[in-house]
Amino acid sequence: MPILNWLNKDQATSAAKQSAYRVLEEVSDLSYGDPNNENLLIQGDNLEALKALIPFYAGKVKCIFIDPPYNTKSAFEHYDDNLEHSQWLTMMYPRLELLRELLAEDGSIWITIDDNESHYLKIIMDEIFGRKNFVSSIIWEKDAGRKNDTTISSSHDYVLVYAKAFDEWKKVRNLLPRGEEQLKRYKNPDDDPRGPWRQGADGTAKSGSDKLRYEIELPSGRVVTPPSGNFWRFSRETYEKALSENRVYFGRDGNRLPVIKKYLSEIQGGMVPKTWWPSSDVGSNQEARRDHLRKLLPDIQPFDTPKPERLLERIIHISSNPGDIILDSFAGSGTTATTAHKMGRKWIAVELGDQAKTYIYPRFKKVIDGKDKLGISESVGWNGGGGFRFCQLGHAVFDEYGRLNSEIKFPTLASHVWYLETKQPLSVKKRIPFLGVHEDSAYYLLYNGVLGDRSLDGGNVLTRKTLSRLPMLEDHIAAKRRVVIYGEYSRLGESSLNHSNIAFKQIPYDVGAL
Repeated sequence: MPILNWLNKDQATSAAKQSAYRVLEEVSDLSYGDPNNENLLIQGDNLEALKALIPFYAGKVKCIFIDPPYNTKSAFEHYDDNLEHSQWLTMMYPRLELLRELLAEDGSIWITIDDNESHYLKIIMDEIFGRKNFVSSIIWEKDAGRKNDTTISSSHDYVLVYAKAFDEWKKVRNLLPRGEEQLKRYKNPDDDPRGPWRQGADGTAKSGSDKLRYEIELPSGRVVTPPSGNFWRFSRETYEKALSENRVYFGRDGNRLPVIKKYLSEIQGGMVPKTWWPSSDVGSNQEARRDHLRKLLPDIQPFDTPKPERLLERIIHISSNPGDIILDSFAGSGTTATTAHKMGRKWIAVELGDQAKTYIYPRFKKVIDGKDKLGISESVGWNGGGGFRFCQLGHAVFDEYGRLNSEIKFPTLASHVWYLETKQPLSVKKRIPFLGVHEDSAYYLLYNGVLGDRSLDGGNVLTRKTLSRLPMLEDHIAAKRRVVIYGEYSRLGESSLNHSNIAFKQIPYDVGAL
């Protein structure tokens, strides 16, 4: 497989690992709506934000949509969008690595991009996600108009789509609902009691085998074969079966070439998505800017090229179901999150700039209060509800020397240790030393006095007394499981630990950064 090389690629491939692992801290004054929600609006550098999400959401996100800076060399108000190719690739590569870790096995990532970087992006996506997991490159008509002050008027962007594991994703991806235009193709010119139909396998084809050049007698008595060089589209067996079921139509006079009926009542599911998405179906930049955001927030300057909710509605519909988690790490004006919210999905939005507070926050207040009647609100019956937690990036879990920050709380370190060992997010929310079992190994964490010990060590030191208080430990030993215990240090000898198949790991030395 071809690999793309560029200046500073070594830096790009190590950036995710070297990035600081920070704590997400809620800003309660900026959280809004129902407090019992799982939605996150995060302000901060998206590389560090994604790193902070890994221990909690790895393998849980069903759909990722990102609209990164396009590197168009036209300055955006909100972004530095004037990067050289190597800088742009160095910025994107580590973020894509972390995004892949967050995706569920049957999840997918959708990226809008234009011609400036689309081909380079395709190559690094092949490298990170695997070429076999490429789904499609969709052409979205972002502007139905024409600009006469340029050489060729640009009307489209690309939506690059990859799956985490293509074979898993194709099992769960959703079809598009049939619209009025598709339903109009079903008619009933012969008053068939089975209802409207359209031609299925019908007519002739330009390629085929000799078996597809047989004679058919029409009701008029005329015997026909395909024209010279052509073939029937259906086999003799298929034709005769359809004829016996009265599913063949020969025209009103019974003298036309046969068509085999396909009934509307028998159609299940919807339509397979195509790679051409016209603005009439999914909206345009102008629709999002003029008809939605300017009306919703008239006192705030909107982004130059916001994405329409109809575009995100189609992406989210194809790639997820209600209750799934949707992530956008280049949140911009917040369209991905608002659309996901209205469609009953959970969401995580990350935005570096002040617009997390000045734009996305007020936009979401209107969505939650039911005051946003624009976008897809009417089509999905949106009347408000829900909520979100506003978070910022806090202090680093480890300092520059790899030492554990003394301010780190038990849940944060527990999630970190569990992911470090299992590469999965921690599901146990209780503050207990037993973290769980993975692949026949049981994991414990002694930290922050989790056992309620008021001694100097706070129960963080492994002693015989501490060992006797660890929940379910005897069960794991009896089951001959490997037991891994993290703590400040151990007063038990190595032979004693080995006898019970216990491995002790010392904090902070055996707790590395992700």
